[in-house]
Amino acid sequence: MNKYLVICAGLSVALAFSSCKSKESMYRQAYDKAKAQETAGNDNNDNNDYDDTPVVTPFVDTPVTDNSGYQNTENVAVTQENVTVVNGSGLKAYSVVVGSFSVKANAEGLVSRLRSQGYDAQLAYNSARNMYRVVATTFADKSSAVQSRSRLRNQFPDAWLLYYGY
Repeated sequence: MNKYLVICAGLSVALAFSSCKSKESMYRQAYDKAKAQETAGNDNNDNNDYDDTPVVTPFVDTPVTDNSGYQNTENVAVTQENVTVVNGSGLKAYSVVVGSFSVKANAEGLVSRLRSQGYDAQLAYNSARNMYRVVATTFADKSSAVQSRSRLRNQFPDAWLLYYGY
């Protein structure tokens, strides 16, 4: 009787392991199906009402000029924040921000990198948002700041204008 029980238990274990074994062909079929959908461009996927493929639009900063050739800076977005200069000579009315960090050491690293490139970079702190703003250049007039921002966007695509209303 014990011999019979041991044999039955052994067969049960062997059967359990062999039935749970994954088949390589099943994985291969799933892979081939996914590859076919990818190459077809998901045209056969009618279950979704939207296309979740990310769209990447390159940034083009085209200055708007009137008939006299004067650059119109009125439509350029400017963000106004109350900031405190942590490291630098002081901000003028319009500044070009090239980085925002919650960790001061990261912001200081970018400031030193900019200074090594010849910029008079400064570090400002926005206590309301708990963010350190890295300012590459600062100007008294908006048009100069817009021109500087356009040049800096080659290296820092997310550069933006800060109005510092002291």
